Amino acid sequence: MEGLAALGKRVYLFPVIGVLIGVLIGAIGHLLGLFLPSGIAAVGVIVSLYYLTGINHLDGLADFGDGVVAHGSREKKVSAMRDVSLGIGGVIFCVIIVIGLFTAVNEVLEGAMSSAGVVGSGAMGLAAGLNQGGSFLMVMLASEVCAKQAMLTISTFGKSSHPGLGSIMIDETGLREFGIGLVFSSAVCWVMLAEGGLLLLGSAIGVAFIVLRTANRNFGGISGDVIGATNEIARVVALLVAGVCGGCGM
Repeated sequence: MEGLAALGKRVYLFPVIGVLIGVLIGAIGHLLGLFLPSGIAAVGVIVSLYYLTGINHLDGLADFGDGVVAHGSREKKVSAMRDVSLGIGGVIFCVIIVIGLFTAVNEVLEGAMSSAGVVGSGAMGLAAGLNQGGSFLMVMLASEVCAKQAMLTISTFGKSSHPGLGSIMIDETGLREFGIGLVFSSAVCWVMLAEGGLLLLGSAIGVAFIVLRTANRNFGGISGDVIGATNEIARVVALLVAGVCGGCGM
C-alpha cells in the first residue's frame, strides 16, 4: 500500500512510462517489419506488448465490459465489474480491442514499411511521419503516451465509484498532475508526428471522456478497472487514427 500511495503522488509520470514502452515496442515492431509480413509482425508486436506490460489493464477492460453489459442497478453493475469471473461482456470488449489493435498495428506497419507510400504535407503532416525510416517506432511511442495521458484525464475528472486500489490514484490526481502530463505528452507527440501527434493525443483524451461518461452512467464513478480499460481503448483509438490518416495519405 505504501508503494501504491507513492505511485499515486507521481501519476504525472505516466506519460514518461509511455515513452519507455513505446520505444521498446516500436523498436521491436520496426525490426519485425523488416523481415516479416506485416500481419505476422503485428502479432509479434501485440505479444511483445502484453509480455512487457502485463495484462492488468486488459483485465480491467474485461471487468469494465462485464459491468457495462450487466442488467440492473448501479450496485449490481459494480458487483459484476468486481466479480472475478469473466462474463460475455468482458469477452466481447477484449476481443474487439485486440482485433482493433491488430488491425491498427498491421496498418501502421504497412504504411511505415511500404516504399510506395506517398509522402506529402497534407492534413496534420501525419503521412510524412508514417513514411520516414523508423516511423512505426514514432507512432507506437506517441500512441503509448496518448494512452497514459488518457488515464490521467479520466483520473483527474472522474470520481471514485467505490474504495479500492484505483481510488488511491483517483484521489491523488488533480489538475496539476493532468497539466504536467498534458504538457509533456503534447511535446512528445509534436516531436514524433507534428500536428498528427496532437491529433492522436486529442483522440485519446476524447475517448477518456467517453469512457468517463459511460462509467458515470453505469457505475456512478470510476475505478481502477475503468482506468485500465481507458488505457487499452485509448491506445487502439490513437493507433487507428494513425493508420487511417496514413492510409489516406493525409
